[in-house]
Amino acid sequence: MNRRNFLKAAGCFLAASGGRVFAGKSEKPNIVFILADDLGYGDVGFNGQSRIKTPNIDNIAKQGAVFTNHYSGSTVCGPSRCCLMTGKHTGHASVRGNPRWTSDGKPVDIRKEEPTVAEELKRAGYNTCAIGKWGLAENLSHAMPTKKGFDEFFGFMRHGPAHHYYPEKVWRNEHQVSLPNKTKEKEGLYVHDLFTQEAFKYISKQDKNNPFFLYLAYTIPHYELTVPEDSKEPYQKLGWKKRPMKQGHYYHDKEGHTTYAGMVSRMDRDIGSLMELLKKKGLDKNTLVIFTSDNGHHYDKGFFDSNGVYRGKKRDLYEGGIHIPFAARWPEMIRPGTKSSHISAFWDFLPTACDIAGIEPKAQTDGISYFQALKGNTRAQLSHNCLYWEFNERQGPVQAVRKDKWKAVRYKGKPIELYDLSKDPGENNDISAEYPEKAKQMVKLMESSRTKDPNFPFKKLR
Repeated sequence: MNRRNFLKAAGCFLAASGGRVFAGKSEKPNIVFILADDLGYGDVGFNGQSRIKTPNIDNIAKQGAVFTNHYSGSTVCGPSRCCLMTGKHTGHASVRGNPRWTSDGKPVDIRKEEPTVAEELKRAGYNTCAIGKWGLAENLSHAMPTKKGFDEFFGFMRHGPAHHYYPEKVWRNEHQVSLPNKTKEKEGLYVHDLFTQEAFKYISKQDKNNPFFLYLAYTIPHYELTVPEDSKEPYQKLGWKKRPMKQGHYYHDKEGHTTYAGMVSRMDRDIGSLMELLKKKGLDKNTLVIFTSDNGHHYDKGFFDSNGVYRGKKRDLYEGGIHIPFAARWPEMIRPGTKSSHISAFWDFLPTACDIAGIEPKAQTDGISYFQALKGNTRAQLSHNCLYWEFNERQGPVQAVRKDKWKAVRYKGKPIELYDLSKDPGENNDISAEYPEKAKQMVKLMESSRTKDPNFPFKKLR
């Protein structure tokens, strides 16, 4: 074989194996996916946060890749997590809204026959574990994580109990276990700490011979705002303006700003400890760690600048509700300091995980693997024709589409809004009147991107 043919053959092999050749063999990496709950794009240091300290999350960004155009599956928790697990956007997903926002007010779970990323990775020989907030088994039946590809589960099946940090019960696999807690009094074991302990236990029993997938879905910093005092202390003598919090469904601590900062920093501290454990176990170099959030922030009114330059927050389909932080570290594959403007979303994770594991997805997916973007290989990275979202709570049904630099938002019964994100990332200037043909194109994309679902009709529900 001459040199040219040799290089061509070698290139084909590398492409087929994802470029992963270590010590003369191809190895499947471990995957740790860390999901924050209601953390805004601007709540982390690598995206400009100056008040809240997130050094360990920032290290993931510094030592790996940052995606500046990554989007959540939805602007609220349930459908966003469905998109992440099933690889479908909310125009095709089985869960398109939070539990009671359905045609009959009854919760809908992911379908029994619908493959999840965990089920896909099981086919590739992965051990799998989910810890934290699942939120896709409201009916406590076929959609429990242990019935959807996860070997182990510890946390919340449903949304409601996940609103509290001192719950009286959590789930271990398919059974509830009691905790020595008083929820309203906020006494006992802080559930975030239990999630971290479970993650430690799981990682501690892993080895280099068997790849694993850990889905660590923290509930920080979702309402309610409460955290042990030691996490507030670094922020209590900075002269911050106070924000008193009222008790209701959520048993908030009295002061919001120091509590919110303390919650995020506690999560950051524990992520740092997890990274150290991976290193101690000799697993860190061949482990892909992804950190992101399920949707935009809920708490901030400007003090933390949680949404950065973006308009809106949780429950909006403007950028502040769906444009989220994303950092990924994988020393064997990702060059430190990689920064990508590749446009990606939650439904891309399933095909990405399959790509990395060396299998073809069985799931019908709206996603595109972003593995090449992680490696900084922009030429080889495929792009979406568009990204699509829909959402239907009190403000009535609304749709959004992003295509290249263009973003459109349309509330049912109202004219479409059009924005050029390259010039107006804050979506301040609706230019639909200046570009009527582009606006029409975006309307067509909205109409063609969804299938009808009797559980989620495109009409006002309440």
